[in-house]
Amino acid sequence: MKRILIGYSVSIVFGLFIGLLIGRIKTLDETLGTLVLGLQALPSICWLPIALLWFGLSETAMQAIVILGSLFSIIIGADTGVKNVPPIYLRAARTMGAKGIQLYTKVIIPAALPSVISGFKQGWSFAWRSLMAAELLYVGLGLGHLLMMGRELNDMNQVIAVMIVIIIIGVVVDRFIFAKIENKVRERWGLAG
Repeated sequence: MKRILIGYSVSIVFGLFIGLLIGRIKTLDETLGTLVLGLQALPSICWLPIALLWFGLSETAMQAIVILGSLFSIIIGADTGVKNVPPIYLRAARTMGAKGIQLYTKVIIPAALPSVISGFKQGWSFAWRSLMAAELLYVGLGLGHLLMMGRELNDMNQVIAVMIVIIIIGVVVDRFIFAKIENKVRERWGLAG
């Protein structure tokens, strides 16, 4: 769990920052926006050879795979959220004297939260898959490694059991963390059905 928490946290910090910038600065959107979309389409496992070349067979390589696997979804979620802020919100805030950081903290980020949370949720699922893929190929402790050991030993029970644990962890995180956050954001913005 430590691997995904560290990697996912780094992705959130950088992804949110970059996404907010791309969403507000047209030049960044025209240059980095397209690149981010392309990189998000790249399967997470494709980062493995680069991570191994950069960091060797290490924990840092696994962290890099988790970060790169989830970063682009988070950037896109933040970018989309910022672009979908109704212009009237910005005009009203500017009329009341808001500018710079205050415009971000009081208007843009709160209005972008539904999309940002969706980006976080998608980023989590990509981070989780990236970690499992990295652990399948990396010799070390982890669910992916247990899955690989089960395969190598032709132990179908172990393979199925590990897959069930992976699914349960994914569902628990979705239901007990992201579902609650999404519901609170929906209620706050009057989007709850």
